[in-house]
Amino acid sequence: MALATLLVLFIIVVELYRPIIIGNAIDDHINGYYHPYAVTAGNSPGAVAYKDLWLTREFDPDEASQFYQIFLWQDRYYMAENVSRDECALLEGASPEILSQYVGEGAVSLEKEDLAALRRYDFTGILTAAFLYLSMLLLGFVLNALDTWMLQKMGQSIIYEMRKEVFGHIHSLSLNFFNTTPVGKLVTRVSNDTEAVNELFSSILVKLFKNVVKIIGYAVVMLSINVTMALVSFALLPVVTVLTFLFRHLSRKAYQITRNKITDINTFLSEHISGMRLIQIFAREKEKYEAFCQKSQELYQANWREVMTFAIFRPSIYLVSILAMVLVIGAGGSSVLKGSLSLGTLFIFITYIGSFFEPIQELAEQFGTLQSSLASAQKVFSILDEKPQITNPPQPVEVEIQGQIEFRHVWFSYEKEPTEEDYILKDVSFVIRPGEKAAFVGATGAGKTSILNLIGRYYDIQKGEILIDGVNIRNIHTDVLRRAIGQVQQDVFLFTGDIKSNISLGNPSITEEEIRSAARTVHADTFIEKMPGGYDAPVTERGSTLSAGQRQLLSFARTLAYKPTILVLDEATANIDTETESLITHALESLMEGRTTIMVAHRLSTIQHADKIMVMHKGRIRESGSHQELLAKDGLYKRLYELQLVEVG
Repeated sequence: MALATLLVLFIIVVELYRPIIIGNAIDDHINGYYHPYAVTAGNSPGAVAYKDLWLTREFDPDEASQFYQIFLWQDRYYMAENVSRDECALLEGASPEILSQYVGEGAVSLEKEDLAALRRYDFTGILTAAFLYLSMLLLGFVLNALDTWMLQKMGQSIIYEMRKEVFGHIHSLSLNFFNTTPVGKLVTRVSNDTEAVNELFSSILVKLFKNVVKIIGYAVVMLSINVTMALVSFALLPVVTVLTFLFRHLSRKAYQITRNKITDINTFLSEHISGMRLIQIFAREKEKYEAFCQKSQELYQANWREVMTFAIFRPSIYLVSILAMVLVIGAGGSSVLKGSLSLGTLFIFITYIGSFFEPIQELAEQFGTLQSSLASAQKVFSILDEKPQITNPPQPVEVEIQGQIEFRHVWFSYEKEPTEEDYILKDVSFVIRPGEKAAFVGATGAGKTSILNLIGRYYDIQKGEILIDGVNIRNIHTDVLRRAIGQVQQDVFLFTGDIKSNISLGNPSITEEEIRSAARTVHADTFIEKMPGGYDAPVTERGSTLSAGQRQLLSFARTLAYKPTILVLDEATANIDTETESLITHALESLMEGRTTIMVAHRLSTIQHADKIMVMHKGRIRESGSHQELLAKDGLYKRLYELQLVEVG
């Protein structure tokens, strides 16, 4: 960034110097015939032959006494011979009447050959100026290209690191964050907003600096050349200042509205495309289309407001720059005619005034873009500032998890500051020994799934303790804890890719043989090997081309491939038909062998062989025991069992 800024300074110097090259060429060479010649010796510097004399423009005014002066009259060049220094000055800005008088008094008409000889050094000077100007153009091109390359590389590197950091940080956030934050909003933060931050670093900041320095540079150079002309050039700056502040105010509001509308429409699209199946089931396409049109119309209006702001500002600044140029040409032309300003200096001011308002315009526009980029950066940093609710201990306990799970008087709520009614779990205590198969049953909302989430520490409890092998899970690194837990959920998520990558989840430590072995164990190989490509068969988003049962079998294979110590089954067989369920019953038995298994199921037939069944009711464990023991108690479990028997019957 510092090097790019330094390059900008050199670029500005080059841009400021280019008009001076042409201005000097005009004054010193193109209008070189205004400069008088003095008689000199043939070996003097810059001497040119004229008739039988040697003339030079490089002389000491105090020593020279005999002068020759070229002047232009009626499109022909004449030489006034043997004139005084005062007469030379008179001829430089003389009126046509005076010039005609000198022609009448014997000024010599110059032929092309004479003129070429006399102005030999002017031609050389013009060529030198042209070469220097071309060199400045090439140097400016190289510096601009290098500066652009550096800024773009820096911007892309920053955006690359920022996207990685934002995405990695999102992974570290707790599940509760995703329960309250729309997916489309997060997508906008990672894609659109980070790109706006890229523009901030790769373009806006350096350009802001460049334009500020350029404006100051133009002002300083113009004041150093001619104060009067500089003040004429700055006459309309108050108008530009008012327009700039007005534009900044309007553009900032327009940018903010546009960014918010983009976030809204992205959130809407993400949500409704994901829920397209439900929309079509209930035939709500027309209503959702109208809702999208409304949001699209709002974004269109926000964009149009932004476009109109620029459409008014840019021509306004351009009009002011043209008026400023008119003032410069008028005042400068009058000064040239009076002889108080050279034509080259007028050219420099005309060129500068044409460029002076451009950085002012860009500066105003960049302030608007800066506001947008800063707003986007603020939104990105709002994600980065989001602290994970689940944090690892500074010195985690090293533990080889065997699978004993214990809840001690656990109270839990999804609210940060819960009241008595907000608690999902209320004073829950139980112990599951290593290798034991435990099941939780109960009505919806009783707290069964919450217990599963707490075992993997996806949420922290408010009161009590949860221990794994006698160690509080708050003292165990979450990676170690979750690596030991294999969870199969009712709603299986598959990623775009192939069968193989969805079983291994891209883990290079899981070999292809282990993937195939896991699939065979849960009988997923029966349908995988029939697919075109087998384990390399493509999987579309969310596995939409696979049946619910096939997706569930892949989930079993995925869990088995990771060889967990603790197995969690959350309604794992809910989406599997009776035939498929019987197919994986034996696979589940081998899968659960030697592992602590926790099951949640509404179908009591799937958990009858559990070592321990706990009946949940309104956040508390009301009954606990084996299937037969609970039936003998004639309590909640028996009523649930009898209700399901009636439903089956």
